[in-house]
Parts: sequence; C-alpha cells; structure tokens
Amino acid sequence: MPTSTPHLSSDSDWLGFRRARRAAAAPFFITGLLFASYFVQIPSLKLALDLSEGRLGVFLALPIVSGLIAMQLTGRLVGRFGSGPLVRVTTLALSLALLAFALVRDQVTFGLVLLVFGAVDGLIDIAMNAHAVAVERARHRPVMNSCHAAWSIGAAVGSLLGGAAINAGLSLAQHFVLVAALALLVALITGRHLLPAHADRNALRRRSVARASSWTGWNSRILLLGAAGVLVFVLSGVVGSWSGVFLHEDLGASLSIAALGYICFSLCEAGARLLGDRLHERLGSSTLVRISGLIAVIGLSIVVFSPVPGSAIAGFAILGLGLSVLIPVILSAAGHDGAGAEAANAAAALSKVGTLTYSGQILGPMAVGWFAEAFELRQTFAGLALLFAATLIITLKRCFPDSIRHQRN
Repeated sequence: MPTSTPHLSSDSDWLGFRRARRAAAAPFFITGLLFASYFVQIPSLKLALDLSEGRLGVFLALPIVSGLIAMQLTGRLVGRFGSGPLVRVTTLALSLALLAFALVRDQVTFGLVLLVFGAVDGLIDIAMNAHAVAVERARHRPVMNSCHAAWSIGAAVGSLLGGAAINAGLSLAQHFVLVAALALLVALITGRHLLPAHADRNALRRRSVARASSWTGWNSRILLLGAAGVLVFVLSGVVGSWSGVFLHEDLGASLSIAALGYICFSLCEAGARLLGDRLHERLGSSTLVRISGLIAVIGLSIVVFSPVPGSAIAGFAILGLGLSVLIPVILSAAGHDGAGAEAANAAAALSKVGTLTYSGQILGPMAVGWFAEAFELRQTFAGLALLFAATLIITLKRCFPDSIRHQRN
C-alpha cells in the first residue's frame, strides 16, 4: 500500500526541500543545455575541419571513451570531497570546457577538447546522480525523475538557442560564450543550495571509499541494474537511430512523417519524467518499474505489429512513456544500495551502473544495425522486446525493495 506524505515540521522544511530539489536538478539542466549546444554545432565543426563522416565518427567516440574512464574515478572523489562540492566544480568546468571548442583550429586540438569535455561530463554525470540520491536520503522524497526531466528541458532549451544562434549568424564562439554564461549563472545561483560534503557518507566510510579499489563493489545487484539500464539505453538509442528508417523504409512513411517517431517518443519521455517523482513516491520503485516496463513492452509490441506508420508512431510514443522513469529509478536504486553498503558509497555504485549503461548507449544502435541487416528491423525490434521483458523480470526480483518508502516507514 502506498504510504502517506511524510510530516514536515514547518514551512522551512518545505522551503528547504524545494531548494534542495531545484539545486539537485540544476546540474542536469546545465548538462543538457551544454551538450545540446555542442550537438547543434557538430555540422559546423565538421565543415570547418574538413572531416569525413568516418573520421568524424572516430572523433565523436573520444568523449565517450574519456567519460567512461572518468566515471571510474568519481566514486573515490565523492567519497573524499562529497557529491555537492564535486558538482559545484564540475558544472563550472563543463561550462568552461564548452568554451574551449572556440579555440579549435585543427583536428589535434579538436580531439583534445573532446577528450576533456567527455572526461568532465563523466565526472559530473555520476556526481550529480549521487547528489540526487543524497537529497532523496536527506529529505525522504524522490527527486531523480525530476532531475532527469531537467536534463531533457535543458537539452530542448540548448537546441532552440542553438538554432536561433545559427539563424542569427552568430559564430560558434559567440554562441558558446552566451550558452556558457547562462550555464555559469545557473550554477552560481543554485550551487550554494547543494548539500554539504558530509551528506553523502560519514567520515569513516569516506576513508574506506578512498582506499577501495575500482573493482570493489561489483555484485549481482549492480550487474542486474546495469543490464536493465543497458537495455533501456539500447531501446532509446534504437528509437533515435532507427525509428525513422523503420517508418520510411518498412512502412512507407514520408521523411517528414518518419521524423515523428522520435519526436513523439522524446516528448512523451520528457513529459512523463515530470510526473515520475510523484508516481515513485505513491507507488514505490518496484510497482513503478513493473508498470513502466509493461507499458514499454506494449509500446514496442505495437511497433512490431504495426501495418501503417500511424500506429507505429503511437507505439514509439507509448515506448517513451514506459522508458521515461526507468533510468532514474535504476540509478536511484543503485545509489541507495551503494549508500547503505559497508565499503562503497552511492557514487561508487552509480559509476559502475553508469559504465554499463553508457556502454549500451554506444554499442546498442550499432548492434541493432548488424541484427537488422541479418533479420530485418521488425524482427530485431521483436527480439529486443523479449530480451527487455526477460531482463526486467529478473531484475525486479532482486533489485527494487522500494528503498525510499522503506526509509519513511
């Protein structure tokens, strides 16, 4: 049975929670804003550096690789300094890293800037999720879904600002200066409301984390949560990379109609995340994952059996609703599990799950392409639906004890 809203002793408690929630969401907004701004300028960078499609693909893999490496360090850094202070530093650093693209004059500097940009993103990605877990533990209320919704909102704002800057004839440097200034302003305003270092772990555990090996803490729960996260990212990547191809080539949609698959998916995903924390609080993580997973499987099944573009687009939209809360809930479960462990903190657990899910984001669309070439897209989607359902059923049995509701009881 869902539990009631926890009693808050005064208006200051409500104010404190709202400030903590906004502060926890701010780095997600900033990251989405900065990355969308970078994405919209990739064609300009490709043209300026005279890059072929193949060479550009190699360059675009660099920030992913450096991000994965940096993730392995984040657990120790959070254990030593706390997630709040690390988020403050990395949000400022990521804004400055965006400005470094204005210094790119050749392919060597482009590669170096991408490596730095990706490494800082790897640090902030784990640190801001660890901080969101710390806020959930301190306030006994879920915030992870609204944080990930803030990323989607930041990405939308960044895309719109990028399009406006290009249409206005601004140079890449002018565009990035304006975006970085906005990001720095948000970071400075909200940074003072981030939780202090001791909110993550006590001093004894911080010392144990500092001594722990990067291999410490791998267990069946982490692997199962990572596997579920991999498939969520694979499905999201499939929609982004292959929904238009499926709608156009398999179902005969025009190119403009084919684009609606990803658009509807993204809108439903972002919108559902705005309600995700309320649903998480009311239903608990286990029930929410069951319902969301079922919705996602239904959506993908509609796509598989669709004879016309309209129903397939609806299926992609339903898939977006189902997948929307899963990554936030998976990361929240990993973080709470790590925060309660003896030798690892939330950031250490999140870095491991993040490494796995990040890898899925890289490999998923490519693997789907291989299978689609052998079995066609419709059959590949059907196989993904079965694999996703099986993985989620196994993960549910081991990894979702409704940690937040348990704390409140």
